[in-house]
Amino acid sequence: MTSNREIHLASRPQGWPTEENFRLVETDVPTPGPGQIVVRNQYMSVDPYMRGRMNDVKSYVPPFALDAPLDGGAIGEVVASEAADIAVGDTVLHGLGWREYALLGATAARRVDPGVAPVSAYLSVLGMTGLTAYAGLLEVAAMRPGETVFVSAAAGAVGSLVGQIAKLKGAGRVIGSAGSPAKVERLRALGFDAAFDYHDGPVRESLKAAAPDGVDVYFDNVGGDHLEAAISAMNLHGRAAICGMIAQYNATEAPAAPRNLALVIGKRLTLRGFLVGDHGNLREAFVRDVAGWLREGRLSYDETIVDGIENAPEAFLGVLRGDNLGKMLVRV
Repeated sequence: MTSNREIHLASRPQGWPTEENFRLVETDVPTPGPGQIVVRNQYMSVDPYMRGRMNDVKSYVPPFALDAPLDGGAIGEVVASEAADIAVGDTVLHGLGWREYALLGATAARRVDPGVAPVSAYLSVLGMTGLTAYAGLLEVAAMRPGETVFVSAAAGAVGSLVGQIAKLKGAGRVIGSAGSPAKVERLRALGFDAAFDYHDGPVRESLKAAAPDGVDVYFDNVGGDHLEAAISAMNLHGRAAICGMIAQYNATEAPAAPRNLALVIGKRLTLRGFLVGDHGNLREAFVRDVAGWLREGRLSYDETIVDGIENAPEAFLGVLRGDNLGKMLVRV
């Protein structure tokens, strides 16, 4: 082991990021000290929330540092260990992606069983992505059987799971929005009762046609016109779980929508933002339910895989453009 490649943040984006905001850097493979391990990453995750960390602003998580490797979810094989509880050859999940080899304390890694599922699944359906969908729908939005659920960016990693979990938990009707005809067809194949391409016309009109009796639960990955449409369509005491607002991540001006927030009062709506890290109490139930659904063939998940650490910036830009079906991963 003599060479390690990393992706550094070269400059902070103004508006949409470009390849020039990233730099491929070659370093030495690290050597572990006491209590540390070195992991040869196999897969890493690129996620929309990372765009916010590229800005030097105060947020719920520190910004990425300039001229240093980015980080994010990753999974790989331990190739060197000075820790008592993790051995060479173990497969571990951790938070130091965007590099081929990661040096970290053993307490920051979680061993997983590669025999249970493909290792990439621990970054999607069995990982933070799956728990986000599960917690947002069932705890934050408190979906009840028989209710109508609307999911934006429904062909993405989180949204596609939200819709399926809603059906498995007894939702009366599940509606999804997506960005292409192929994605709309995929949602129907996953069991969504209705789906529409948001390019086909105003989201408000498309949602009204798909949910003539209104919406009880909205799982928001987009914000903007999708949130405005959902507020208009929501029934009394409707609940929205605000997971992300990708529509404004690259905006340089204030968003134009939603312009109908006054409806929140009369309809007695609940709009609640959440972070998956606040819902670790659900992990045991989540793993039990999702593992069972996977074994029974009742839950499907999609992955879009880009090969090579050098292509991680393009994979990330692809997520912001909506190029991915399901979870976007980089095979390191």
